[in-house]
Amino acid sequence: MRLIFSLCLGLTVWAPFSRMPVRQLAEIVDGRYDSLTSLRAHFVEIYSQSGERKVESGRLYLKPGRMLWDYRQPRRKLFLVTAHRVWLYVEGEHQAQVTPLKKLADLRSPLRFLLGHTHLERELKGLSYGGLAPLRAGDVVLRGNPQGLGEGIREVLLEISPDYDIRRIVIRQQDGGQTDLRFSRIEANHRLPRGLFHFHPPAGVRVVPGTMP
Repeated sequence: MRLIFSLCLGLTVWAPFSRMPVRQLAEIVDGRYDSLTSLRAHFVEIYSQSGERKVESGRLYLKPGRMLWDYRQPRRKLFLVTAHRVWLYVEGEHQAQVTPLKKLADLRSPLRFLLGHTHLERELKGLSYGGLAPLRAGDVVLRGNPQGLGEGIREVLLEISPDYDIRRIVIRQQDGGQTDLRFSRIEANHRLPRGLFHFHPPAGVRVVPGTMP
């Protein structure tokens, strides 16, 4: 896989980043993320619908088959995906939700596949440039129709940097809602703390079946 990734990078000699064919760019991004063993980043999550706007932020940690969204603002919250379960806990509440992974249809869950089995052209049908102005000069935006996220999702847009980092993911829903995930301080292949992807409910907190969408 690392050899394939290196060969893909070599193609940029004749295809500058800003004018690269969509398929070539997708293959290079696939190779980059498939070669990672871990990833951590700061994130800002902006949800908007019908004029209302909700902003949350925190740290994202990924490794193959595992994902942790550690929300810090405006309230401490944990969203953890493990090999078989999904946990949701809001600090200060008296219960934590747990859901079997196979029953999860949460917008954040597909991000865990960025480490291990990424194939953008297969996961986003009709992949093309455009659909959104990039936040950063020099970035490009890919758009496509997602597979496996349910009928409520209209399209997904990815902002990609010249370093082939996915800096932003925008998920547009059929009902007009939009989730905008923005990533910064992206660090790849760092050793993550032991036990990071384990959740132990605090004393007095009940574990209940999840009601996540």
